[in-house]
Amino acid sequence: MEWSLLTILGPILLLIVLGWAMLNNRRSRAEKRRTEEATRIRREQEHREAQR
Repeated sequence: MEWSLLTILGPILLLIVLGWAMLNNRRSRAEKRRTEEATRIRREQEHREAQR
């Protein structure tokens, strides 16, 4: 009885945990845009410093 319960509930619990992790790990579009902009600015700064 215990093994059949674990065999059924184990994969269900795993799917729930994986789904929760995927939903909570996503970035918003605004956050991605902010990150890309900061990266672009930093690269421009490094490029200007390298030209000096």
